[in-house]
Amino acid sequence: MDKRLQEAQLYKEEGNQRYREGKYRDAVSRYHRALLQLRGLDPSLPSPIPDLGPEGPALTPVQESMLHTTQTDCYNNLAACLLQMEPVNYERVKEYSQKVLERQPDNAKALYRAGVAFFHLQDYDQARHYLLAAVNKQPKDANVRRYLQLTQSELSSYHQKEKQLYVGMFG
Repeated sequence: MDKRLQEAQLYKEEGNQRYREGKYRDAVSRYHRALLQLRGLDPSLPSPIPDLGPEGPALTPVQESMLHTTQTDCYNNLAACLLQMEPVNYERVKEYSQKVLERQPDNAKALYRAGVAFFHLQDYDQARHYLLAAVNKQPKDANVRRYLQLTQSELSSYHQKEKQLYVGMFG
């Protein structure tokens, strides 16, 4: 148990190093390896094969905390990597950011990344929701403010078009 947690931690650290070097594909690979080490250890997830022997291993509170922290960090870092790679897979960025937010609803970076993903997926209402939460956490962050402004602009444009459509329909 401890060995797998330590290996996951090591892969995560290697991923962080690759990220700092700008080697995003290598970093993604390391984060995935870390998550693979943790697979099956998380007591909050259902067993992949139900009714087959005992549940997963019992974790101490410290081990469970380390497990969840490592998972959350890996998902957050995966989202960061994907935003640096072309073409950006915004669907995955959204998925990973939301996994982080399930455990850490106030994580400013995950809120921002979820907002960016929803913006590029053209779900401007959801983008606005996440970006407003992010700007509350990081009011001085220029990137958060810029994306919030872009989102507001898209929403405003959308509402203008909608208004014109109804005026055309009902004179």
